Amino acid sequence: MRARGEGAGQEGPCTQEGLSVRLGLQARLMGSLVAVTALLVVLILCVQWQVFGRYVLNDTPTWAENLALLLVLFVTAFGLAVGVRDAGHIGLESLLILLPLPWRRRVECLVHALVGLFGVLMVHGGSTWAVAKWGENKPMLPLPDGIDYVPLIIAGVLVVLFSIEHIWAIWRGHTVEPAWN
Repeated sequence: MRARGEGAGQEGPCTQEGLSVRLGLQARLMGSLVAVTALLVVLILCVQWQVFGRYVLNDTPTWAENLALLLVLFVTAFGLAVGVRDAGHIGLESLLILLPLPWRRRVECLVHALVGLFGVLMVHGGSTWAVAKWGENKPMLPLPDGIDYVPLIIAGVLVVLFSIEHIWAIWRGHTVEPAWN
């Protein structure tokens, strides 16, 4: 996190508590990025195996498409969480800039609180559906049908954590640096 108004190379004041919170959230973010990268590689390999089986072996592996769809759910969910972390969600910046600074901070906190609430709803809804569907099996994969909702739960938890990080940064007068820097 960088203090608002400071140059790109300067760090704002950090306490030991703030630093440990920041490092914990960054570790979760990096874990998410590594997981998404690994899932993308597996997804590409899965689709390539399906194409190879269809055109070279003339025998399409039936499990490959279902596994690819499941992996797309995981990649999309992690991508959503990283988008929230980098404040890549839709916002009305032009209206926010017109507000006085104290009101701007309040509205920014409200926006991040609402995004965090959405994350809580993702966790609740995903958990409800995962539990309801866990007893059923997927037709082409030896996995429970409830596994489709696990990415929603994981992404919801990350959305809540990243929303808290944004609110914490706003209260302290800092900005959250995007993960891609």
